[in-house]
Amino acid sequence: MKKNLSLLAAIFLSATAFAQPAILSGPMPGYSALNEVGIWMQVNNETDVIALHYWESGKPALSWTTSPDHYDRMETRIAKFRVSELEPGTTYEYEIILDGDTQVLEDTLRFSTQALWQYRTDPPTFHVALGSCAYINEEAYDRPGKAYGDDYGIFNAIADKRPDAMLWLGDNIYLREYDFQTYKGYLHRYNHTRQTPELQRLLRSTHHYAIWDDHDFGPNDATGSWIHKDWALKSFEAYWMNPSYGIPGIPGNTTAFRMNDIDFFLLDNRYHRTSHDKKSGTPQMLGSEQIEWLIENLKYSRAPFKMIAVGSQVLNPARVYENFAQYEQEREQLLTRIVEEKIEGVVFLTGDRHHTELRKVEVDGITIYDLTVSPLTSGVHEATNESTKNLVPDTKVAQHNFGVLEFSGERLARRMKISIFDRDGLEIWSKTIDP
Repeated sequence: MKKNLSLLAAIFLSATAFAQPAILSGPMPGYSALNEVGIWMQVNNETDVIALHYWESGKPALSWTTSPDHYDRMETRIAKFRVSELEPGTTYEYEIILDGDTQVLEDTLRFSTQALWQYRTDPPTFHVALGSCAYINEEAYDRPGKAYGDDYGIFNAIADKRPDAMLWLGDNIYLREYDFQTYKGYLHRYNHTRQTPELQRLLRSTHHYAIWDDHDFGPNDATGSWIHKDWALKSFEAYWMNPSYGIPGIPGNTTAFRMNDIDFFLLDNRYHRTSHDKKSGTPQMLGSEQIEWLIENLKYSRAPFKMIAVGSQVLNPARVYENFAQYEQEREQLLTRIVEEKIEGVVFLTGDRHHTELRKVEVDGITIYDLTVSPLTSGVHEATNESTKNLVPDTKVAQHNFGVLEFSGERLARRMKISIFDRDGLEIWSKTIDP
């Protein structure tokens, strides 16, 4: 009898220990403003009290505690904090408290607000990492044969660069057939990806922004006709912490933010997309309303570089796969408007293609770039038979890689340095662009 009681006690203690709430993935800083940041995290079990305790770095004597603005207690166990009334240009340290217990993590948790440099100094130098196509293997639901994902250590290589932000350029989770027929399937794929051990340090070490592409949206090459695009948008909003989702009157995940003196526009290339070869109507990838919104914002912007993140390549003239060239009329409309309005400093940031390259066009004194950075961990595509018409020489890379953009220089003489690194963080090529 004593043995049975001991066994029952052991089972009870084990179950009790398992039930203790703990951080499952993250915390992940999201958007950063001058006076507010967003923090995302996920816990493994339901908890009654979640708190974020924070202080200015080096000044722990004065601290504050805040509760999440959003906590999905039952379905995803995701908590989101909007930490407000912060000082500009300040780094804060923080810790997470679950049911009164401070969580012990390997990393020192930090977030930073943007500097209030206007009318005071030159804009600060800062760095933005970027990449696309992150495939995390799950043998039970992957295609048979050779694993498609590899080299997860690249996430630590990115963290080693200590970027001020990371921009995910789509195909961030790779939905599989098991996933996209139910909302629970979407959550499963995000959970499986987000809990990757090699990813945790990168999630915690910088601020993150994201766009999507087809593998975050639904089946391969899915268009806006996808019946479950509401699930796609709901799950995207749950697992990322962009400053906003969609623009007034236009659903989707379009958003924009300014980092120091550089404007970033994050476009939605899925929600309003049609088939490129439809026989009636005008095929579209972005839609006229989103394009008009973008042009108005580009026209208003005084940023020396205007960074436009979108899942599909823009300047590649090859009408293959999901390039914007497949939507010839809409692509021409967008590029023509940029030239007609004399909008300078436009740089498209794209993914999707499983190789990296830089393209450049010059029309009537207006120069436009398209930097494709891909893949992080998924399969590699050589793309050796495509047009080199506007390809910048020696920029094509067919291996796992990531990019870092450095913005530096005086206010009226800013420069952007593009550096591409391999999976180990070794530089493959770099180029500096003047506005």
